Amino acid sequence: MHPNTRLRDTALAPDYRSDRGHIVEDFYLPALRASTHYDRAVGYFTSSSLALLGQGLDDFTHRAGTMRIIASPYLEEQDIADIEAGYVLRDVLHRAALRDLSQAIATPHAARGLGKLGRLVAEERVEIKLAYVSCNNRVGMYHEKIGIFRDDTDLVAFKGSANETRSGLIGNFESIEVFRSWDPRDADRALRISENFDDLWNDRTPLLRVLPFTEAAKHIVEQAARDTATHSDLDDLPTNGTPIAVGQTQPDTSGMLSIPRDLTIRDYQKTAVHNWFAHRGRGLFRMATGTGKTLTALAAAAQLTSTLHKQNKALLTVVVVPYQHLVDQWASDITRFGMTPIRAYEATSAWYQRAIDLQHALALGAARAGVIVTTNKTFGDDPFQNVLARYSGQLLLIADEAHNLGATRLRTKLPGKAQYRLGLSATPERWFDDEGTEALTDYFGDIVFELGMGEAIQRGALCHYSYWPVLVELDEEEAELYVSVTTKIAKLMAAHHGSEGFDDDSPLGALLRKRANILGHARAKLPALQQQLAQRRAQSHQLIYCAEGRHPLSYEHDLDEPTQLDQVMAMVGNDLRMSAARYISETKRADRQSVLRRFSRGIDLQAVASMRCLDEGVDVPAARIAYLLASSSNPRQFIQRRGRVLRRAEGKDTADIIDFIVVPPNGATALQQETERRMLRGELARVEEFAHLADNEADTLDLLRPLRKRYGLFDT
Repeated sequence: MHPNTRLRDTALAPDYRSDRGHIVEDFYLPALRASTHYDRAVGYFTSSSLALLGQGLDDFTHRAGTMRIIASPYLEEQDIADIEAGYVLRDVLHRAALRDLSQAIATPHAARGLGKLGRLVAEERVEIKLAYVSCNNRVGMYHEKIGIFRDDTDLVAFKGSANETRSGLIGNFESIEVFRSWDPRDADRALRISENFDDLWNDRTPLLRVLPFTEAAKHIVEQAARDTATHSDLDDLPTNGTPIAVGQTQPDTSGMLSIPRDLTIRDYQKTAVHNWFAHRGRGLFRMATGTGKTLTALAAAAQLTSTLHKQNKALLTVVVVPYQHLVDQWASDITRFGMTPIRAYEATSAWYQRAIDLQHALALGAARAGVIVTTNKTFGDDPFQNVLARYSGQLLLIADEAHNLGATRLRTKLPGKAQYRLGLSATPERWFDDEGTEALTDYFGDIVFELGMGEAIQRGALCHYSYWPVLVELDEEEAELYVSVTTKIAKLMAAHHGSEGFDDDSPLGALLRKRANILGHARAKLPALQQQLAQRRAQSHQLIYCAEGRHPLSYEHDLDEPTQLDQVMAMVGNDLRMSAARYISETKRADRQSVLRRFSRGIDLQAVASMRCLDEGVDVPAARIAYLLASSSNPRQFIQRRGRVLRRAEGKDTADIIDFIVVPPNGATALQQETERRMLRGELARVEEFAHLADNEADTLDLLRPLRKRYGLFDT
């Protein structure tokens, strides 16, 4: 080609495709040889893109041509870790781009191509910049694929495949569209692409930022020039069918959730995951406590991660749990699935920036997946909501004990942008809160899989158990207070036509909780408990569920009465000489873990006394005996507590549940007949539920027959 050839003399076509021409020979080389300026956005540095830079470069250099190159670095796991550790983003991007160059020039043709830029770099006729997405503190990968050739009069803009190669190269099929400024049909498009590049180069493009990179890359270019100075045989791209490597390989399954090889997924768990996918990644799992809801959910998340990975989509999984110790428990299981999650609770400074950096890594394409585990409280607070608001990628929300998120404060915080949603609960229906229950199903979807406790026991997922109800009477003062509170509840519900919600802060919630506490703190329970414990004082692995706080009458009369938990600990340790520990919300995390380890061994710790902390999610499969002092009529509570003791463990075939059932005082007149019946209905509903699946069902029902007869409750 004559050195004075202009771009408009090259007979360039409006498009090129591998099946009907040679993109390099027919388009790229003629255009470069006729140009004085070349601008190129290469995506990221690959061996094929660098090899191509060397093609036709001699004529371009002799014409005093100048070149501008924009790339976006490809981040690896260590880069992400450094970003999370607080390294300066510019430094990490520079290092990653240098690594891209170093890896790409391992291919001889790529090294020759980059090396031929040496003279242009030395003469300051080539500049390189790095571009990245920056919007609302979100970092993403710039991956536009455009180029512009210019001479003194005209320009040619093109866009299309990332790596132009000769059509004879195996494994590559390329196509580009070409826009020529002298053609009226192309002129506007050609100028617009050129202006877009100029805006980007000068850092005027919204959402994008650019960094200078020429000086950082200079030593690699110079080294490549020295290493290939005498290898003119590498000037031409190969035509023998050997492909030019495209550089970076896609990441493998490391850094993604994947099912552990040593984990056996039960058939019912597979069915649950299948049903969830069949409902487009939304729904609720109603699974009995102890049947492996966590592992089932993680199996679903792992499969979704893999599916999206094949589509080059990254997935952020957010797991929301009620309590901090459940964050730790989930984190342990997630680690088993191959990832280290961010634990978001307590001080915002401990997790917020790491969560933002994870989002940046996902947006850059440097991470294929990420997991954040948080508590209900942290989830509902502004910092975490800000994290969710910033994220615009693929999002899976998993709610453990999902019924909690139906509360008024939390249900309004559920992210509408989550494409995938999974709720887990043995009892997704909210007690006395139809509105909250409806909000849950509106958000997560319908129940897509159900495994009740009876079926779980039959399948062997839970162990068999015997149920022993122990009848205890309210004293007269307790009975009077019970009637008073019940009357207030009835009036409040009548005033609100039964629609008053059951949030803890609501008036109805407070009254219902107070009434449950009257039953839970019934003073006759402690002597009855001592008798039961004395019969089993040589045994280990015993759980004692205590009522919360102090007896309601102690508040009524301003008495400094010890909590039920304190009285139980004194009884077990001092009176019965049994080794025991408490497990409550105030117990430090390390101490909790120590208690559970000691309890599991059963050597130096026979019993654990707890309040609400062992209700939801805590895994204590070694427990063989449970004493239920806190007799809530809320089905969720007693179902959760039963589930704790039915989990399977080595050497454990059966469990015993001792339940303290409150009945009216014999011969008392304080309770109205209908109030007596209502109280017993609530208590007997729990007995029915427990006895139905127990191995000793007949014995249990016979024990209660006189009580049913007395109050005419054979219909219960």
